[in-house]
Amino acid sequence: MAALPGAKSRTILQRQLEAREKLWPGVTSRELWYRKERDGFATVPRLMPLIMNIMDELAGKGSPVGQTYLELWCRLHDEGFLTLNRPEEMAFHTGFTGQRAVRTWKERVRKLRNLGFIDVKEGPIGELSYALVWNPLHVIKRAYLKGLVPERKWQALLIRANEIGAKDLDDIAADGSLIVPPPPPPAASTTNPAALSQAV
Repeated sequence: MAALPGAKSRTILQRQLEAREKLWPGVTSRELWYRKERDGFATVPRLMPLIMNIMDELAGKGSPVGQTYLELWCRLHDEGFLTLNRPEEMAFHTGFTGQRAVRTWKERVRKLRNLGFIDVKEGPIGELSYALVWNPLHVIKRAYLKGLVPERKWQALLIRANEIGAKDLDDIAADGSLIVPPPPPPAASTTNPAALSQAV
């Protein structure tokens, strides 16, 4: 008999809970940061640590951008669009303090733009008023095709993406263009020809 949908994931979860109980007997979800019972969570890709690592490599020594990117990401909803109307707060949450905090944060945001991970538009609060966050795996694939991503990190990204079922790297062709899937075929007509002839 075929396994029911979700049965495998439930089995993995059950094993994890059993292992946790053996190591930390009596621990309940009230003591943990359990997203199904708490508010304030963002959707974070499992590849994010490696993505940030590669971003920092692309940014060069002395100006890492991964933490700035993560802070922006944690404010996102699924539309990928963000209003940058709290620069002081964003800079502080990223880890920048002192008189140069906002200036440094803006420099990192511009670097993320220059690397292609985000786009920005000017507006009421200046040059950096709005941001659009592109798919980071597409950006990294294009950088790899240009020889900018170390092979060891690219291979690690490929393997981890395969482990978690992320197919986004396949969206980018060898020339760096986005592969647009063909449109679905038109739905077959469900009208009964015999019924039409009788109606006439």
